[in-house]
Amino acid sequence: MSGINDIVCVGAGPAGLYLAILLKKQRPELEITVLERNEPQDAYGFGVVFSDETLDHFREADEASYQELTRTFRHWGDIEVRHPSGQAFVSGGHGFAAASRKTLLQILSSRADDLGVDLQFSREVTSVADLPEADLIVGADGANSLTRRDLAEHFRPEIELRRNKYIWFGTPKVFDRFHFIFEDTPGGMIWAHIYPFSSEGSTFIVEMAPETWHELGFDRTQDDLFPPGVSDEYALKQSEELFADHLDGEPLVGNNSKWLQFPTITCDSWHHENVVLMGDAIHTAHFSVGSGTKLAMEDAIVLADLLLEDRPLSDALDQYEITRRPEVASLQRAARASLEWFEGADRYRDMAAEQFVFSMLTRSQRVTYDNLRVRDPAYMRRVDQWYAGSDHGSPIELDASVPPMFHPYQIRDLVLSNRVVVSPMDQYSSLEGMPNDWHLVHLGSRAVGGAGLVMTEMTCVSPEGRISPGDTGIWSEAQAEEWSRIVGFVHENSLSKIGLQIGHSGRKGSTKLMWQGDTDPLDEGNWEIISPSPIKYRPDSQVPREMTDEDMTEVLGQFVRSAELGQRAGFDWLELHYAHGYLMSSFLTPLANQRSDRYGGSLENRMRYPLEVFDAVREVWPDGKPISVRISATDWVEGGFEGDDAVAFAAELKRHGCDIIDVSTGQTSIYAEPEYGRLYQTPFSDRIRNEVGIPTMTVGAVSSIDDIHNILVAGRADLCVMARPHLVDPYWTFNAAIDLAYGEYPFPKQYLSGVAARRREQNPVAPDALRERF
Repeated sequence: MSGINDIVCVGAGPAGLYLAILLKKQRPELEITVLERNEPQDAYGFGVVFSDETLDHFREADEASYQELTRTFRHWGDIEVRHPSGQAFVSGGHGFAAASRKTLLQILSSRADDLGVDLQFSREVTSVADLPEADLIVGADGANSLTRRDLAEHFRPEIELRRNKYIWFGTPKVFDRFHFIFEDTPGGMIWAHIYPFSSEGSTFIVEMAPETWHELGFDRTQDDLFPPGVSDEYALKQSEELFADHLDGEPLVGNNSKWLQFPTITCDSWHHENVVLMGDAIHTAHFSVGSGTKLAMEDAIVLADLLLEDRPLSDALDQYEITRRPEVASLQRAARASLEWFEGADRYRDMAAEQFVFSMLTRSQRVTYDNLRVRDPAYMRRVDQWYAGSDHGSPIELDASVPPMFHPYQIRDLVLSNRVVVSPMDQYSSLEGMPNDWHLVHLGSRAVGGAGLVMTEMTCVSPEGRISPGDTGIWSEAQAEEWSRIVGFVHENSLSKIGLQIGHSGRKGSTKLMWQGDTDPLDEGNWEIISPSPIKYRPDSQVPREMTDEDMTEVLGQFVRSAELGQRAGFDWLELHYAHGYLMSSFLTPLANQRSDRYGGSLENRMRYPLEVFDAVREVWPDGKPISVRISATDWVEGGFEGDDAVAFAAELKRHGCDIIDVSTGQTSIYAEPEYGRLYQTPFSDRIRNEVGIPTMTVGAVSSIDDIHNILVAGRADLCVMARPHLVDPYWTFNAAIDLAYGEYPFPKQYLSGVAARRREQNPVAPDALRERF
């Protein structure tokens, strides 16, 4: 702990007090001062909640405070969700503990005081410059951190104020477990997050969308009318009435309770010179995952350990950020997914209660279908029984033992044997647009591998509409004939269906094969490219020619011709590629479409040509066969096509006769900043499906059986589209059936001995029994 003798900590919340305790107990000679603006007895809020895993960390860090704290804890393992219909669902095996926030602060303050920490209450800090001189200054002063504000140019914070309104109350009613209670009102849904924190009361957080808040009249009182420490009594009384059926005559209690909007806080840097931030000062996590205090105290544990090592202060602070940032980022991603579910909760009002609850429980992706089966098998049996009997697109009644991914799916007259789709993946292996044996093996092997639907790569509607010289096409009879050979193999040798995706490259055309340089312009042999406006995709790209009315008529005819040839080739399904920056996608996004005629400007105008093309194709495609449209639901660029636009466009496609939306994102601009992560595109599919009321396909980082079951049962999509997993394992669906011991799966007879051998490796039973089962 080289050169550190004096530490000043701003803020006597859990982070600041815990850091002081951990340092002082190891190094009693340290001079540690904690400055707090409030009185010792002040504690805004009611309870704090921890997982069992977090408590283990506290025990290792400081046994004395752990023992004192756990004597006051309320423990429970269940989560109860009450649906607006009145139905209640209980899921067990979660493992939580909670305590009064005031008790937590009293215990930590007493422990710090016993160790000799200098606690200075009612000490207002107005500027970092006014702090006492110290070797280390710790900003643990909460979400409204003065430390962060004064040094903002160095910490570079980003504070995103989320849309929902919420307010913290307490109640003397002691709920026996974590509760989420949803009520329907004429203005929209409202809900409460509730957990017991002592034998004397529970935390009771009321939340709703801003539109509901306005409709229910909560905006009639303004927060600035209430001085510090005074609660919004109107909000309190109205909330009491709205949740009266659940309070059993007990009141709600205020404690500086006012309407808030949650601030999601991140910082580019966590320390500057000898100043470091902790807890809410540097990162926040939405209260729906109950992790703000956990993060703050775990920050203290890591920082204390590093400061106690024999290393320079700058190294300790660097390592603190390196160590903590990934875990904090992971939890913030989960918290963001959770808060976004609640921000969109009204879209789930018409869901069946069983699906609504499962969707809510799995909202953060930290609790999943498989995870819940381990935590509470009885609850999941109820979910599986509901899903098997629900109206979820299966044309037949199913037993609850059938894994959700193996439920068939009917769309128009077409029935898929399961919910797995092989994503369109450009192979760059064609000559003059002609499919060949590579495409036969690529698509044929994945059909034999068991996917319900295999999709061709984007098959171009004209030579000029190719992305690269290696792209396949379907603009000629000869190409259609070669495609029919591939379609025939799929139909004759598997239960899979095969879909044709058609599109035009637009301004992303005339480029090299992917492995030669993705989206790099050709060195020679370029062809003219077209787009809604003469805007290059990359600074070194060709300038596309702005399309004329004649061009649009010609391209529309090319789409129609390709659809007709696709029908002649025997394809079961047609998809129009309106995503990823290709021609139709370029019409939709204002980043590429800056026309001043009826095809540019407003979203209504930008949708016009893609809808005209869709209508013309739907006219010639057989009524019994489905058409999907792949879209980029966001450009991931400020000012571009975004979620609201995607919802509006999906609604128009539904009105025009589209059967299902294939929801992707991005690849429309080199300036995109995607928020990558597990299932990172699925929320867009979820929103479109449940706001527009149209089936969806989700794509993007779907990689496991659990992912698929989670998506399907929660109603986030109807089909799951997978690309990279199928590149490394053409038999992904086949193997999933073995992993799930799903004996009803129609394995190819040629491979039955291999199935039995693999099952013997997993579960060594008699070979005869395996043959009988498979």
